[in-house]
Amino acid sequence: MNTFGIEGKHFVSNGKPVQLISGAIHYFRVLPEYWADRLLKLKACGFNTVETYVAWNIHEPQKGQFNFEGIANLVRFVEIAGDLGLHVIVRPSPYICAEWEFGGLPAWLLEDPGMRLRCYHKPFLNHVDAYYDVLLPKLVPLLCTNGGPIIAMQIENEYGSYGNDVKYLTHLKESMISRGIDVLLFTSDGPEDIMLQGGMVPGVLETVNFGSRPVEAFEKLQAYQPDQPLMCMEYWNGWFDHWGEKHHTRDADDVAQIFETMLAAGASVNFYMFHGGTNFGFYNGANYSTKYEPTITSYDYDVLLDESGEPTDKYFKVRDVIRKYVDVPELQLPEQMPKRSYGEVQMTAQAGLFNSLDVLSTPVQRTCPETMEALGQDYGFILYTTKLSGPREELKLNIQEVRDRALVFLDGQYRGVIESWNPEGEVKLTVPPEGATLQLLVENMGRVNYGPRLRDSKGITEGVRYGYQFLFDWTIHSLPLTDLSALSYSENSPASHYQPTFYKGTFHVGEIGDTYLKLEGWTKGVAYVNGFNLGRYWEVGPQQTLYVPAPLLREGENEIVIFELHGANSPVVTLQNHAQLG
Repeated sequence: MNTFGIEGKHFVSNGKPVQLISGAIHYFRVLPEYWADRLLKLKACGFNTVETYVAWNIHEPQKGQFNFEGIANLVRFVEIAGDLGLHVIVRPSPYICAEWEFGGLPAWLLEDPGMRLRCYHKPFLNHVDAYYDVLLPKLVPLLCTNGGPIIAMQIENEYGSYGNDVKYLTHLKESMISRGIDVLLFTSDGPEDIMLQGGMVPGVLETVNFGSRPVEAFEKLQAYQPDQPLMCMEYWNGWFDHWGEKHHTRDADDVAQIFETMLAAGASVNFYMFHGGTNFGFYNGANYSTKYEPTITSYDYDVLLDESGEPTDKYFKVRDVIRKYVDVPELQLPEQMPKRSYGEVQMTAQAGLFNSLDVLSTPVQRTCPETMEALGQDYGFILYTTKLSGPREELKLNIQEVRDRALVFLDGQYRGVIESWNPEGEVKLTVPPEGATLQLLVENMGRVNYGPRLRDSKGITEGVRYGYQFLFDWTIHSLPLTDLSALSYSENSPASHYQPTFYKGTFHVGEIGDTYLKLEGWTKGVAYVNGFNLGRYWEVGPQQTLYVPAPLLREGENEIVIFELHGANSPVVTLQNHAQLG
């Protein structure tokens, strides 16, 4: 049995004071083949602890159906960290934020139109408890009280930024304890009065999250919690990007200087992030301040290890700071996976979306458009089709409300795009005497992961109007695009511009390595390598390449599929040996 706890203003491990130097690595953003590599680099930097969130939507993708295999094998990630002699902090709060789809909450929660999130609402808590019944017993053997590496667990995440329901927080605390969680419990919040008052729980350690001004942050924490250890649970040493913005970077010397200020004060620190990884598939989140802002596929975060696990300038400068306080062995890094350029890949085969609907989806008929969640769909795209009688004069098409981006087609011809964040954009239609077929292809670009607009149903939430008239009688195709194996491709038949199309190409791999998919001249869509969804691309940037980890490749022939929404200048992609994130 190992012990970890608090004595006075210090953390104590096995009877000795310990200053936690921790880094965040999210197992669900890194392929399992690379977990050991990233954790070894964390230890080589002088860190003694790794921290990870637990993403509920990875583990219970469908209600009552659980997954703890592959990239969701949380237990194995913790075991590897323990084998390396690292402490582990686990943050299994139902909600994690993390710029992750819906803040980690599963989309199926929104099937219930009366669902209330992150409060003492019995239907919500029943789902949380059913999840904990499966999750927490897997973690109990890994607690330090049972000889494992887990020293602490979080009961909710930045809750003071959202609500003030102490009864809810207490329920989460008791749910953990009653299922055998007997390690240190904590919460984390911003260092402001409103956040600390809303997020703190009696008898639970509070920690604070910030990127600068550590002295002020810790003074505020001590005003509420004077006789406990100081800990920054999230030291934001980098930042994330939204589509259409500039790539965020932060000066390494500034990061090291603020970190040293915290160490000199005797505080423990968790770097958010140490290694960011990738929002593979459709798992990127979004923010909403004054408008909807989706997060890019890369979660590089400009931190100590880049998206591919390479040490950055911050890695070495942070390590130099740690060496002033801790005896750090001579640097020995595991051998880095080589970066490979595989050159241009001709996308020689095409399959149009509209011609492929029968193999991708079983349609349903509804009077009104319905959301993805109402139809049991979580991610991807959804197609709404209806007939318009004619003739009709030119009028504006109104969608109440699109989430998040709708391509408009009339009799199969592209007529424009309606985006939730662009109130200036509009589409006007004229219907000929014989009538026309209206199709709306809506992309879910990631549910909001932070703030008051967390309840973010996708698709069309209410209705569609031609001018002032609501349109009824819809055929709806759910298009999660999780399995594209049934698509039938045609060779060398050029796709129509502005028609959503799947493009397929193959490339040969001799020596396997990490590579980057460059989509110059392509507009917007999703990329797959050997059936694995790499994530979204979009010409608006800042991200210009998608990371392709070596374990996704095989010697010999490999396949790329691109689902392009608008059309490519030329059906060619490039696999190059370097990232372009800004």
